[in-house]
Amino acid sequence: MKRILKITLILLSSLILLAVILGFLGYNYFNSTFLSFEDDYVEHVQPKKLTLDGYTFLDRNGNGELDVYEDDRRATKERVADVLSQMTLEEKIHLLKGSGLASAMGAVEPGEGIPGAVGTIVPTPRLGLPTVYLSDGPAGLRIEPKREGEERTYYCTAFPIATLLASTWNEELVQEVGSAMGNEALEYGIDVILGPGANIHRHPLCGRNFEYYSEDPVLSGYMGAAIVNGIESNGVGTSVKHFVANNQETERNFNDVIITDRALREIYLKGFEIIVEKAQPWTLMSSYNKINGTYTSEDKQLLTDILRDEWGFEGLVMTDWFGGKDAAAQIKAGNDLLEPGTKKQWKALTEAHENGALPTADIDRSAARILHLVFQTKKMQDYKYENNPDLKAHANITRQSATEGIVLLKNENALPIQIDGTVALLGVTSYEFIAGGTGSGDVNEAYTISLEEGLKNAGFKINSKAKELFEIHKAANEEAFVKPEGIDAMFNPYNPPQLNLTKEELDEIVATSDVGILTIGRNAGEGGDRVEEDDFLLTDLEQEMIESTSKAFQESGKKLVVVLNIGGVIETASWKDKPDAIVLAWQGGQEGGNSVADILSGQVNPSGKLPMTFPVHLHDHASHSDFPLQGGHLSFFGLLKGLMFPPEERPQDEKVQNRDYTHYDEGIYVGYRHFDKAKLSVSYPFGYGLSYTNFEYSDLSTTVENDTLKIAFAVKNIGQVQGKEVVQCYTEKLNPMIDRPIRELKAFAKTTSLQPEAIDSLSMVIPLKDLRYWDEDKGNWALEKGAYKIKIGASSRAMKLEAEIEL
Repeated sequence: MKRILKITLILLSSLILLAVILGFLGYNYFNSTFLSFEDDYVEHVQPKKLTLDGYTFLDRNGNGELDVYEDDRRATKERVADVLSQMTLEEKIHLLKGSGLASAMGAVEPGEGIPGAVGTIVPTPRLGLPTVYLSDGPAGLRIEPKREGEERTYYCTAFPIATLLASTWNEELVQEVGSAMGNEALEYGIDVILGPGANIHRHPLCGRNFEYYSEDPVLSGYMGAAIVNGIESNGVGTSVKHFVANNQETERNFNDVIITDRALREIYLKGFEIIVEKAQPWTLMSSYNKINGTYTSEDKQLLTDILRDEWGFEGLVMTDWFGGKDAAAQIKAGNDLLEPGTKKQWKALTEAHENGALPTADIDRSAARILHLVFQTKKMQDYKYENNPDLKAHANITRQSATEGIVLLKNENALPIQIDGTVALLGVTSYEFIAGGTGSGDVNEAYTISLEEGLKNAGFKINSKAKELFEIHKAANEEAFVKPEGIDAMFNPYNPPQLNLTKEELDEIVATSDVGILTIGRNAGEGGDRVEEDDFLLTDLEQEMIESTSKAFQESGKKLVVVLNIGGVIETASWKDKPDAIVLAWQGGQEGGNSVADILSGQVNPSGKLPMTFPVHLHDHASHSDFPLQGGHLSFFGLLKGLMFPPEERPQDEKVQNRDYTHYDEGIYVGYRHFDKAKLSVSYPFGYGLSYTNFEYSDLSTTVENDTLKIAFAVKNIGQVQGKEVVQCYTEKLNPMIDRPIRELKAFAKTTSLQPEAIDSLSMVIPLKDLRYWDEDKGNWALEKGAYKIKIGASSRAMKLEAEIEL
């Protein structure tokens, strides 16, 4: 026994020693290649304030004179040209890469960093150019809420996920969300928010669909532009991502998207084009994937010919973190900033310039774009951020926007619920509400209001027996109910076990309640895609719960409401006939429970509508055969490997479909375009959503003037309660000469909150260029002459008014 113990100890000691040696070698390699910023860092000299000709300025370069770039009265273009002329080649190349992954620890400037910021634009201390901080994310600023040695906290607001914001169909409201988000960045010293996400919901299983708006590029574009304009109204930048066709997380670092020009132009680029046109974001973020064999960050046609020359984009392009492979090729293509930046890239850029592969003109061009952003920031205006945003006001905006994006899918005289009744909460997610997805789209919020808390706040009584059984279940599965935080949530998504009630327990709950609410929860995020079984499809236990609880409540003459606290589409067709009402709550951020209570109680009339189609079957999607269905999540070591080593090409005969490459064979037929063309039944169509009232559409008129289609009509509230209506405008080319969708969304509007019998007169303006298709033979946009049908509807399958125009 002693001998076995001795051998075991020797082996264990050897393994520990080997691990230490490998860890030391790995750390040094990783640190010298990716993390270290110490050689880059030069101590800042605090600029002095000087007065010249009655103008007080910061002497940024310390020469006692006012250079053009120091004078904020001069045009930004002049200032950029001046400072660029004073920079050394080394300083310019240094500017093209961030300060390393260590910047994610907030340690770029000792004692001054922002913990949780994930990247920087490096400073040039000799010229007084500051560090510019970049931070996630799409649903709210993501920085560390607590700092060593400080009692105070730095919490940020968890706003609703992008899919929920799109469900509001309310540009003005979404811009308010952006304004609040940007204010938090400003107050916490962040210069650029890495968001919003504008990729298309190509398939329901994409793990990051919650970060994106819609299956439709027009809705995505308008929502994205609204939030960009809101954020940037604070003098804070955005980085719209992921440009472009990042529609799966599986092997995202090197997946090659094989796609036609027409599909790329009409579906995947269109939303970004609208955002550039309506918002001119400070930056775009190139995606990890390739398109037709070329990494997006190395694709000159994409980043220069289309983005800049065609669309007129004026900002800079940055990589996704460690995206692409060839640093010099990225700069030459028009990808200006390499994030988070590595010494390896710095060396590669220097060597490429020395051997003539990277001309000085390309370096100057990208450096100038970066400098333009630096001069836009509040840092160059000597802004003193206070670390004190109005989180209470932002929570109110969160609650309002989440409430307006909730979609009522079904209601058979079940809602709203009388507040004086007792509510039985079933399903663990009722007590453990999910605020948002995982990964870079997550937020470190101070709290999340559960559905239980929200209903209590609204004045409802909560059934004590159901709550007691939940607490017993939670105590028996203590570890499973610990929510992973930060990066750990990417690898271990929160998924506590469901509670299975006995018939006796359920009967007791029904007998002591007036109404039942069963919540179904789902979570997903960065680093992995969803799967069909027990994710898109309900689990057997969830199906059984809906069956048994619906039956038990209905046999007692009571109602059962299902609340969906989810980030992406799930299957509903097989069970939606069982409950009395279905409320799609999405993931509403930190105020989610209050928002759902506002809808359930009737304090707010639901007005959200679906930004995507809910299919009957997952395989009904045209993209289904060309999507990785195995799902899964990155491991921590898998992530490290992906960061430390650039993706290597597999031999051609070893490449795997939907991992190494993905064919977009469905072309333009994504979402409702496909379902309508194929005449497939759906569970809920694109644009669908119920209300507690009813609306009547009338008085449609259309005119064409100055290459613009002008549409006017009226919407009347013909129901009994106040409410809002989302109205959608679709166009159809009659007798087309080419293959075209049956209908395509071209515009939308939302009424004011209408009292019963009130009328709102709405108008829409559609440039005729928006009716064009991409002609692949000519490589250009083309407008078909002839008749077009204009359809005004409450969803893609509920047309209320129609007119015809001739072009």
